[in-house]
Amino acid sequence: MFSWTDQKDRVAIVQMNAELRNAQLELLSAQRATDRLRLRFSTEDIARYAARDVLQKAIAAAGAMNHYYLSIEKQIPGADAVAEAACDPPDRQLILETTARMGDYLRHQRNLYFPAGKPLPGHHRAMLQPFFSSGLLDRARFVELNGARIPAPPFYSELKARGITKLPEITHMHSLTFLDVIVFNEKLSERALFHGLVHAVQFQILGVERYTSLFVRGFLNTNSHATVPLEAHAFALDSRFAQCPADAFSVEEQVRLWVKEGRY
Repeated sequence: MFSWTDQKDRVAIVQMNAELRNAQLELLSAQRATDRLRLRFSTEDIARYAARDVLQKAIAAAGAMNHYYLSIEKQIPGADAVAEAACDPPDRQLILETTARMGDYLRHQRNLYFPAGKPLPGHHRAMLQPFFSSGLLDRARFVELNGARIPAPPFYSELKARGITKLPEITHMHSLTFLDVIVFNEKLSERALFHGLVHAVQFQILGVERYTSLFVRGFLNTNSHATVPLEAHAFALDSRFAQCPADAFSVEEQVRLWVKEGRY
């Protein structure tokens, strides 16, 4: 077992994390290839017409990696507590109340920031055109707060009083999307703008009510902002963009795919 007090172990830990990042990038590449399959072909057609040896090797590799990473997950400190919390379903009334309040909050913030919103700069728009529809890019607005911060929603205090912890730290987030307005606590960056526009597409396809319901349920089930499927998908897509901006893909198609498969 490694120890930070040992110089050789510290070097090995750094190397281990570098290898893990490489593995993550390779896995994201495999996920993109699989998503392309999902978009074009049904599972029935793949099972029936795919080259049997290639398909079996792909299934075996995916199964082995799944087994390996699940075995690691079970050893993460606190993993058991998270699993137990996930098994305890959140209160239905709490979900309904929080969903309604979050929807009202998003609409209010959108209307608050929209008058100060600016159209996307021309060079950013040109860069993002291969990934988003012209309609969305025309409609989207951005706001830079220049040192100010987005305050926490007013209903946070009540949620904390009811035992809901680890709420998203909105004041420390790079940006937040309010329907079609992306507000930056910090300076606008290409990756953060891409991330915000992914959420704008999710709002466009799902609608505010369904988006908020899925987000609230996802958060209360996992007690983690980063693992909410809506958020995890946005991170995955902005990572894909950051790795290779020249590799164009349709964010709308990706979001519709996840909606169709019930992955949100």
